[in-house]
Amino acid sequence: MLKITKVRKKSIAASLGFEIGDIVTAFDGERCVDELDYLYATSKANFTVSVQDSRTGKTAEIAVEKSEGEDLGLEFEKEQKIRTCHNRCVFCFVDQMPKAMRESLYVKDDDYTMSFACGNFVTLTNVTEEELARIVRLQLSPMYVSVHTTNPELRVKLLRNRHAGKILQQIETLAQGGITVHCQAVLVPNENDGEELRRTAKELFAYYPNVRDLACVPTGLTKYRDGLTKIPDIDKEYSARTLDLIDEINAELGVDFLLPADEYFVRAEREMKPIAFYGDFSQIENGIGMTSKFLAEANAALSAVKPKSLKRAKKSLLVCGESAAKTLAGLVEKCNEKIDGLHAELLPVKNEFFGETVTCTGLLTGQDIAKALQNYKEERGSFDEVVLAGNTMKEFEDVFLCGTTLKQLKKQIRFANIRVNRRNDGFGLIEILSSKK
Repeated sequence: MLKITKVRKKSIAASLGFEIGDIVTAFDGERCVDELDYLYATSKANFTVSVQDSRTGKTAEIAVEKSEGEDLGLEFEKEQKIRTCHNRCVFCFVDQMPKAMRESLYVKDDDYTMSFACGNFVTLTNVTEEELARIVRLQLSPMYVSVHTTNPELRVKLLRNRHAGKILQQIETLAQGGITVHCQAVLVPNENDGEELRRTAKELFAYYPNVRDLACVPTGLTKYRDGLTKIPDIDKEYSARTLDLIDEINAELGVDFLLPADEYFVRAEREMKPIAFYGDFSQIENGIGMTSKFLAEANAALSAVKPKSLKRAKKSLLVCGESAAKTLAGLVEKCNEKIDGLHAELLPVKNEFFGETVTCTGLLTGQDIAKALQNYKEERGSFDEVVLAGNTMKEFEDVFLCGTTLKQLKKQIRFANIRVNRRNDGFGLIEILSSKK
């Protein structure tokens, strides 16, 4: 149900007698759950709205006739809570986080509406048959689903939820209903990898192209795993074996259906896939294709930079995780060769906050960055600017995972010229490095 908080003047809703405080209960006889129902119904030209009068409590049926896509003119109370996770996954990253971080980081969301609206992955273990039907009816597409495995018993074991075993039937409902589904599997060594991954891939591929792809990502392991299931970290040999298996399965399917995370290439010390492999980068937020895309953007931007773009020489420190340092070294060398007066240098930061097994840039904390910069100043001297990746901080806020703000970081290291690549892409990096500031 939706409680009306505003009826815009001269709108269709105003002309039909909608009032503030009234409650929208249904569209065309279908129960109204949230604003997704409103958006779906009002995209049509003709429909019926069930409205409960705030004063009398009586419900009236109002017939609406308008142009397709024309706004009805209503705004609603924002009361919807995010649906949280009911699983206890053996690889859950939230369970491995220390205390005293940003409060929002401890929220385990598993909300199918957020999957549609924001691309969040959901397990579907808390979704009813009625809600699956609603996803199809409203065409909430694409959906992002954490499958992990299609083996019912194994999925129940990994998610530690007795309702987890029906994932293939749920995927079938979505796919046959015309929903595009992007899947992921967090690969736990000796559990859902190897032949189990082959099974998962083939059973999901039966619904291709509606089931568009399957991301294969490694478990994220921090040092805070006391009392949790023992999971081995991946090494060079394991990563190489995983990449070979993915190539083999894709060859059998005839399509690049399985998408390996960039981390596997870094650990295996192999070159990334060419940019064409990743198509529309549908799984880039999963760390898949991010490196190839970033390097392609940076090289394109660098080719357009004038050698004399800097008025004076400068030394730039590029803060990054240990994984990124291995893939960015060649790019930094090209930048120094192309841009006169530029001395760019990578500063790989060891993740002491989460532990040395966490090597990606996006999980660096302000306190680890501060320590690395202080050590650099003491051991190797000064620099003219520090460049940070935008994904080290909260979106739209200059706050690191540990709660340290950018302002506090500058004060702590006594250095103000910290520049943030807000675009989080290769173009943004080259723009900063070639900047006259």
